[in-house]
Amino acid sequence: MEHQASIMSDWVLLGLIAVLVVLLLLTVFGFVVYSGLFTEVVVSAGSPPVGSITLAYKFRVGAYGESGQLFTDGCSISSKLCSIGVYYDNPHTVPPEKCRFAIGRILSEGDTKPSGEQIKRFQKYGFKIFSFPAPSHVVMATFPFTTPLSIHLAVNRVHPALDTYIKERKLCAHPRIEIYKEDRIYFVCPLARQGDFYVPEMKELERKSRAAAAEAEDAQTDITGADTMSETSSISMEATTDSRDTSVATSILLPFPASRGREEADNRSEHSYSESGASGSSFEELDLEVTGDGEGTPSLLPDMGYVGNQEVTDKWTKEPIAAERGEE
Repeated sequence: MEHQASIMSDWVLLGLIAVLVVLLLLTVFGFVVYSGLFTEVVVSAGSPPVGSITLAYKFRVGAYGESGQLFTDGCSISSKLCSIGVYYDNPHTVPPEKCRFAIGRILSEGDTKPSGEQIKRFQKYGFKIFSFPAPSHVVMATFPFTTPLSIHLAVNRVHPALDTYIKERKLCAHPRIEIYKEDRIYFVCPLARQGDFYVPEMKELERKSRAAAAEAEDAQTDITGADTMSETSSISMEATTDSRDTSVATSILLPFPASRGREEADNRSEHSYSESGASGSSFEELDLEVTGDGEGTPSLLPDMGYVGNQEVTDKWTKEPIAAERGEE
């Protein structure tokens, strides 16, 4: 009897352990589902969910994984404000150490102005103050923000959906803005005036990058031009020598027809320059027509974020000219 009772107690113990394991697994599964595991990601284009905002932010260059500490810094100053993250580069194509982003807290929205006390408090801990206008048209998506796990699920599910939506429609939508507001995470990608959402540090980096690219292009052009002039000079010298030899031989054999040939050659030479000038004028007129279409006629497509067949991969479908529009 004692042996049977011992066996029964062992089975009861194993049964209790199995029940606890099942309950634990069900709890974990319920937690993940509550965090948004099966939430459908719907991407759309239209009016933004937020208006103009004033934010306190810190700008960093490095892996996006380092943004967590900046979120913590902002929350430690004021836990009641909404968090915001602005990501300028595509982490799939840009090395992690070169990714640029700004993390902070939203101090005010719309016509409401932030209090001086709030501004001083954030500035004391190294935050800077900047304002974003209300975007006119955006690509956006939302995701539930119910647990800390929701952030990881959102990053792994929403961004790929945004990439697919933007690529299929050939849109120019950048940067990626994440707004953590109450129980939702809003993912917003402006389609127009993207430069308005560049913080001053980002604009300065873009300006330096364009200047370095221009200098490198000018240096390459100078080298190519020098090589071309050298080749042209040697060809000209060879042609001149051949011409002189031919001219001497011709003048000995045919003195009078040769002079007539030279006159005709001179006439043909002058005519060639005219044709060359006419061709040049035609190209100039073509350039002017293209310039007129490009500059004189206002285009609606770039403002709406349409880029045709061009794919920009280094940034979140970003064109360098966007920063210039923002500066203007």
